[in-house]
Amino acid sequence: MVEQPAQTPLPKVVPNAVGVDIGGTKIAAGVVDHRGEIVAQTRRETPASHPALIAAAVADAIAELRTTQVFGPVGVAAAGFVDAARRNVVFAPNLAWRDEPLADHLEALVAAPVVVENDANAAAWAEYRFGGGLDEQGRAVDDLVMLTLGTGLGGGIVTGGVLQRGANGAAAELGHVRAVPGGRACGCGNSGCWEQYVAGNALVRDARDLLRSGEAEGAPLLAAVGGDPENVTGPVVTRLAQAGDPGCVRLLADLGRWLGEAVASFVAMLDPEVVVIGGGVSNAGELLLGPARTSLAENLSGRTHRRPPPLRTARKGNDAGIIGAADLARV
Repeated sequence: MVEQPAQTPLPKVVPNAVGVDIGGTKIAAGVVDHRGEIVAQTRRETPASHPALIAAAVADAIAELRTTQVFGPVGVAAAGFVDAARRNVVFAPNLAWRDEPLADHLEALVAAPVVVENDANAAAWAEYRFGGGLDEQGRAVDDLVMLTLGTGLGGGIVTGGVLQRGANGAAAELGHVRAVPGGRACGCGNSGCWEQYVAGNALVRDARDLLRSGEAEGAPLLAAVGGDPENVTGPVVTRLAQAGDPGCVRLLADLGRWLGEAVASFVAMLDPEVVVIGGGVSNAGELLLGPARTSLAENLSGRTHRRPPPLRTARKGNDAGIIGAADLARV
């Protein structure tokens, strides 16, 4: 009898998955392949915060994707605390949700398995798997911290290749670690949180304070917003800074120094291989990250005996929530 050669196992087929990112104004949904590439995408306006209306809008977006795509599970990224089973949104202050069984709602509408993830965690996972967490050879690092500088400050932590959710789904709320005792009031109910010093809202607040002070340094920005400080936005500050306006350059540098101090604290706790900076404020690039690196090096504990981890700009941008949620739906 002729011995047959051993068969080489066929590669495992990884199904495409859907990622959904529920934002305050829009719902973005996309079909994501195993490489983290979005192959089809659609959007809906976010309806009133009633869960049934949002679930219906998500289901409608998924139905549209299904007309042209074949996919398996669905991952949903939502702000707030998500339970350990990845089924319920325990607490979402921006949507006024409490113990909302979002996965159950959606599974009844879309006929597919659904998991729910915190949106900052989903973004961190996308960067870990497919973005800023990859080394020069395209391999994922084992330990990563991501900070998302949007309106507020979100966080995500991967240690040993595992996304850290915590006992109550509330891990990595790094924006609400206290930085300044007795500092600025925060929307979470505490005061002095990092979010009040390292986020888009902090940049806008400081820019408006500059304009109201009447200092000459603020004159170009004041002209750019039509003389009304209330018209200031983060992108306006960034655009003027990139054009060389000294006042806006200083505003971003100040924010960068706060960011470096925050990163130094988180590095002392977590010792990551890399720190990824995402969110709209990160579009300022080196105007933000240059001062942040200097501040990190100056404030890092044990700095005479170790190098600070690299600070990298996120690579997946506004698609990170979709990509991370879809990939986590397959895990």
